[in-house]
Amino acid sequence: MSDGLSCMWMRGGTSKGGFFLADELPSDIATRNALLLRVMGSPDSRQIDGMGGADPLTSKVAIIKPSARQGVDIDYLFLQVFVDQAIVGDAQNCGNMLAAVGPFAIERGLVLARDDETPVSIFMENTGQIAVARVQTPSGNVSYTGSARIDGVPGTASPIPIAFRDTAGSSCGALLPTGNVIDMVDGVEVTCIDNGMPTIVMRAADMGIDGDETREALDADDELKARVESIRLQLGPRMNLGDVRAKSIPKMTLVSSPRAGGTIATRTFIPHRCHASIGVLGAVSVATACMLPGSCATALARVDDETPAQLRIEHPSGELTVLVDTDASGAVVSAAVVRTARKLFDGAVFVD
Repeated sequence: MSDGLSCMWMRGGTSKGGFFLADELPSDIATRNALLLRVMGSPDSRQIDGMGGADPLTSKVAIIKPSARQGVDIDYLFLQVFVDQAIVGDAQNCGNMLAAVGPFAIERGLVLARDDETPVSIFMENTGQIAVARVQTPSGNVSYTGSARIDGVPGTASPIPIAFRDTAGSSCGALLPTGNVIDMVDGVEVTCIDNGMPTIVMRAADMGIDGDETREALDADDELKARVESIRLQLGPRMNLGDVRAKSIPKMTLVSSPRAGGTIATRTFIPHRCHASIGVLGAVSVATACMLPGSCATALARVDDETPAQLRIEHPSGELTVLVDTDASGAVVSAAVVRTARKLFDGAVFVD
């Protein structure tokens, strides 16, 4: 690899990482993962000898290839490269990085750009689900400039609406993988839910916090983190995820009443550090919990009578709005979000 490995570094939503074409990476998974650890500089808390940003949100990889599936443009594999452990995980999806997948595919010529706007259908390999992103392509070129603003990212950019369907049970096999709306673990009521991201929803008050603490304060609360991890490890097998000690799922979200006019306030661990915001698919799962009678989130949520329902999920750096459609029975049938993306650089990364 002395000549460098072709890649594009992109911000997708509130995350960023390396985007690679599948045929430019080793086909052997162990060899590929060892290479990506070197690319990111893991394991090292500063990732000083690699491209990672010393944070789970900036230590991510997207691998893209043309899809052989009918009606689908590209396949997207997300990999979470752990910062301080030699682990590359594929057990989850990433809806933030997903925002940059469409632009990357157009930039690399995998999808032919249309004039004005280009829809890109994306098969998410991690979960076996399909999303459709709509990329602004005036004059047949990707535009990253626009007036859309998302919390957690300074400035504005071109909007990228992303629609999700049939995401229930994406990783766990069922929307409620334990079969229950409420489970009791270590004396704490929880809701285990998977509508795109396996998530354990708990009331912040039941964990002894208010729910509006800063990310730094929660990261410094070793007793709280130990309790959260105990619950996560016990519920992983019950959510059909197996032993999750070396996995970044399920996400652990502590919910409380909204503070800034939103639907619900959240503090999410991914899994051992408090998230600076909330993941896109994690927000979809929390939004679904808000609509689910009897869940840990329902009584705390303030849901307006709108169609589709606009659920504003508050997080440490702002909010993320999820548009939710329901059927006649009130069950969630689809969800959509608006994200933004930006190309940061295109070139080669060196590992030798």
